[in-house]
Amino acid sequence: MTENLITTPFGAQTTAAEVLAGIDLGGRRAIVTGGASGIGRETARALAAAGAEVTIGVRDLAAGAQVAKEITAAGGPGTVYAAPLDLADQASVRAFVEAWQGPLHILVLNAGVMAAPLQRTREGWEIQFATNHLGHFALATGLHSALTAAHGARVVSVSSVGHVNGDVLFDDINFQRHPYDPWAAYSQSKTANVLFALEAGRRWASDLIAVNALNPGRITSTRLGRHIGDISHSPASFDPASTDVSWKNIEQGAATSVLLAASPLVEGATGRYFEDCNEAGPHRPGVRRGVAAHAVDPQSAARLWQTSLDMLAAATTV
Repeated sequence: MTENLITTPFGAQTTAAEVLAGIDLGGRRAIVTGGASGIGRETARALAAAGAEVTIGVRDLAAGAQVAKEITAAGGPGTVYAAPLDLADQASVRAFVEAWQGPLHILVLNAGVMAAPLQRTREGWEIQFATNHLGHFALATGLHSALTAAHGARVVSVSSVGHVNGDVLFDDINFQRHPYDPWAAYSQSKTANVLFALEAGRRWASDLIAVNALNPGRITSTRLGRHIGDISHSPASFDPASTDVSWKNIEQGAATSVLLAASPLVEGATGRYFEDCNEAGPHRPGVRRGVAAHAVDPQSAARLWQTSLDMLAAATTV
């Protein structure tokens, strides 16, 4: 973390459209995972409205194609396409990577699941870590050459304030020995999103690839919280009655994502964590803001990178 935090004229109530006002993304190609709904859809819409060619990675191709058609038909210089992508299925991730051709200017790692009941992938991976981190890690590293070819690409890792509730359980990532807790699993996956940005930002700086993470805030009307049920049993940082931060609509929730994806105001920034369209300071106990120390630890970031490579390598033999 740098002491000189990046600030912009934007804030919590800024919309994605306001962030990209006057910005021309013509000729830029973007991928947004989970782009069929919620802030992923709004991120795709805003980037396309600014002129980008956007591919949304979706599990349900028919639904994704309909969303792409609707966004494109709404007008604007950009075009949206849909392609099949299941982040919990490494074969699906590999197929998506292999199908991609040409440079990639913007990669928004947006899709995710939250507080899901215990599920495991074919490899035996816990579903939240597999989807929120490993799937995105495999996608981003698989597209590294396409990002390098863009000569100034940006990767955006959508995390959550939920990362402050827990570090990565390196000794038991898949909850094979620890009792499974859906919130602990979610927290470690969101911490992994921040650690990924830190390490990728370091590793890929010479390739002119900027990688940053963000907390989009508490968003109304998305499918992310479909597993929550009675939110009274969730950690305090997820309490909807807390007063230290307000709810956002989808247009506001996508603002920080598109800021990091395309705004000149953050040119040159990499390996950082943002919220409300500004770089976040350190997390303070009792406040639902900031980035936790465990999520910006360089040793943990390097360890997670190697652990992720090892897990993916082992998966090819399954």
